[in-house]
Amino acid sequence: MERWQGKLAIVTGASSGIGAATAAKLVENGLSVVALALSEELLLQKQKALPENLRNRYHPKECDVTNEEAVKSTFAWIEDHFGGADILVNNAGVMTIGVDLSAPDNTETIRRILETNVMGVVYCVREAFNSMKKRNIDGHIVVINSEQGHIVPIMSNGSLNMYAPSKWAVTAMVETYRQEFANAGTKVKVTSVSPGACETELVPNMAAYRKAGVAMLYPEDVANAILYVLGTPPHVQVHELTVKPVGSKI
Repeated sequence: MERWQGKLAIVTGASSGIGAATAAKLVENGLSVVALALSEELLLQKQKALPENLRNRYHPKECDVTNEEAVKSTFAWIEDHFGGADILVNNAGVMTIGVDLSAPDNTETIRRILETNVMGVVYCVREAFNSMKKRNIDGHIVVINSEQGHIVPIMSNGSLNMYAPSKWAVTAMVETYRQEFANAGTKVKVTSVSPGACETELVPNMAAYRKAGVAMLYPEDVANAILYVLGTPPHVQVHELTVKPVGSKI
């Protein structure tokens, strides 16, 4: 991680789960972080939970990644105040259980998932990459995908609706970005990190999974995987990293 000392990372969905763990790990490893989420109040709580000597490197900022204008404004603010980011960890995502993809009147559920899991990635990666390209920065973009971006599991406790299709879209998008970044003559890396089941607020009815003894990751496990891919040498690009808990049956 030496090459990133003193650099700036943006982490979306940073108020809880994987995003919160990742933002904290990056600050602890010598980076400054702009932490984005819908609730600035929750971000301020995460800032206060850091050791006092690290808090000045953690910058909370409210941003709705489904709002294109809000994303543009936020990235412009980051350039104005910090000169631009060297890393983007695109983590914000949503999941819904129990509403079938073929169910009537499910449009709002479908739209919410697509706007967050797909369009949120489009908006944030576009702004981050073009900022890196303009500044001739060999940056790194990490997109939090899912094991369900590679499989569609049979769910015994209800449909995951558009979640798996949205993550399959992310898998294709990351490969598209890899080609585009190279064709643009940059050395900006892009990595898909696909966790298996993870104990986060993203998953509804987590208590039922714990009671059933489902093998789970913790957010810190995924954050450590992100540190690993960021720590690779400049000529190495980890394109896809899948992280599963021991005992996973998917």
